[in-house]
Amino acid sequence: MFIVCVAACPTGVAHTYMAAEALEMTGKKRGHEVKVETQGCMGAENEILDEDLARADAVIIAADVAINGKERFAGLVKLECSVSDPIKFGDAVFEAVEQEVAHG
Repeated sequence: MFIVCVAACPTGVAHTYMAAEALEMTGKKRGHEVKVETQGCMGAENEILDEDLARADAVIIAADVAINGKERFAGLVKLECSVSDPIKFGDAVFEAVEQEVAHG
């Protein structure tokens, strides 16, 4: 699967990048292609593009703040969780998305 993700924490520093790294590592370990956009004090980095959305199977939004551009993900299987969840429970986050896509 190709899964796009957004990571964002209130300060937009440590947890944002820790979550992004966890999403990338766990996704790859589970055999998925993952692209993670970070939103924080530096603005949006590694932005999800229209062509990414066109081929995405699902989106994971790991954020403890409102994210910019949430409407882009309309129509996609979506999992929203705390920014710390991919760090602490990476496999469970991906398992939930996989189940949703399989039964969606």
